[in-house]
Amino acid sequence: MSVLRIGTRGSALALWQTNRVCEALARRGRATEIIEISTTGDIHAEASIGQLADPALFTRQLDEAMLASRIDLAVHSLKDLPTQLPEGILIAAVSAREDARDALVTRGGKFADIPEGGTIATSSLRRRAQLLRARPDLVITEIRGNVGTRLSKLEQNAGWSATVLAAAGLIRLGLEERISERLSYDLMLPAPGQAAMAVTARFDDISSIDAVRRAVHEERSALCVQVERAMLHELEGGCEVPVAALAVFEDAKGWSMRCRARVASLDGRQVAEADTIRLVRTGEDADTFGHELAMELRDKGAGRILDELGLAAGRGRP
Repeated sequence: MSVLRIGTRGSALALWQTNRVCEALARRGRATEIIEISTTGDIHAEASIGQLADPALFTRQLDEAMLASRIDLAVHSLKDLPTQLPEGILIAAVSAREDARDALVTRGGKFADIPEGGTIATSSLRRRAQLLRARPDLVITEIRGNVGTRLSKLEQNAGWSATVLAAAGLIRLGLEERISERLSYDLMLPAPGQAAMAVTARFDDISSIDAVRRAVHEERSALCVQVERAMLHELEGGCEVPVAALAVFEDAKGWSMRCRARVASLDGRQVAEADTIRLVRTGEDADTFGHELAMELRDKGAGRILDELGLAAGRGRP
């Protein structure tokens, strides 16, 4: 069999994820080669996401390499993938999800211990909006960079009280001890797709799709994130907009799925929320559920919130 060429970003987390995919493929007898590719988000690591305004900030160069047949597969944090992929590319596999919560990293103490007017560093509009929803007194400051860089910046800035990172990334990098608190979903819903890995492939590369699907794919996790991404697509948002969602099956064997979703203004004062249960057995069910959730959120004011940010009606990430 041919060696599968797997494209990835070069960050520690991206390489950790790619190595796990390679290990899963190796257990099924497939040899792999890792090819590191710098994306726009990596090249301009200090620029704000808003300034870059690229819907494929962490994926474009990987997509280009795939369409040019320089790589066979690409490994992504699923939350970084646009909801509409380039023509000719599909999600071939979705991994089982790690802890989907956001993690607070402080100098000591938990969220309730942050003093009035304390500063929390995050580049995520979703996190900003939900933090201010809970604590309007907080000061939110911009931070960019990979996990290690963000932790270093927190240590270097004595005036900062905390930063917020995905718990999954810290766990995967062996940094779980840095977590001061795993934030509850009542306070902070995650980004759609957070804590799951996605592997993309060319739609006509049946051999690569079959190999990675057999090695990595977890169908129930895939259905959950499909609901979240369908909702996000319907709202015409992306990873840089204040849209949060988490879908989970109610039990290990049944098909009853609960999805909580939230859209908040950047100051946290306007919030649209949904919390709905549906039976989801197929991808079609997942798409329908996601569409219904988006319509419910629009009815509750989500469209107005996103319009005021200039991020709806096609102006946000596809």
